[in-house]
Amino acid sequence: MYGLHNRRVPRVSQDQLDARRKEILTGARTCFARHGYEGATVRRLEEEIGLSRGAIFHHFRDKDSLFLAVAEDDAATMVATVAQHGLVQVMRDLLSEASASGTGEPDVTGWLGSQLEVSRRLRTDPEFAKRWAARAEAITAATRERLQRQLEAGVLRDDVPIATLAQFLELAYDGLVLHLATGRPVEDLEAVLSLVEAAVRKK
Repeated sequence: MYGLHNRRVPRVSQDQLDARRKEILTGARTCFARHGYEGATVRRLEEEIGLSRGAIFHHFRDKDSLFLAVAEDDAATMVATVAQHGLVQVMRDLLSEASASGTGEPDVTGWLGSQLEVSRRLRTDPEFAKRWAARAEAITAATRERLQRQLEAGVLRDDVPIATLAQFLELAYDGLVLHLATGRPVEDLEAVLSLVEAAVRKK
């Protein structure tokens, strides 16, 4: 009896919790990208992640919260990349991932796939669109701050307002996502991204 009272339950460290959360998000991202939000059943999530539903939903309240967490994780990565390297680098990363299959066809099982599912839900789910608005604004703000720093450094064209340049880059990003979503070839798109980059730089 004494031994039972004094037996300590092992505590899970924050690093372990973070690692488990990342594991769940990685598997869920692939599942949502491959099957879409509706098609990503709990059973499919279990199979893709490799954990039981109890383990998955111990960390996330429900499937909708899990999807939003995947989208938020992607948005945070995107904001960090934009802040440090600009939106064109995000496009290059997306292009690199889309080319990863080596087949000439876009690979939509990773980040690209989750971006496509976010775009679809923005069109079809008003409640999700409302919750997503703040994340989208963070990406826009990071883009404008990056452009402002480039303007101050003398490398950005100064004949067009920053807001217009930011919108131009965001439209280019949306166009790239749509291009990849239709399964069109990815060859020579790097040259297009170089052109987009040159369009906002000072001559």
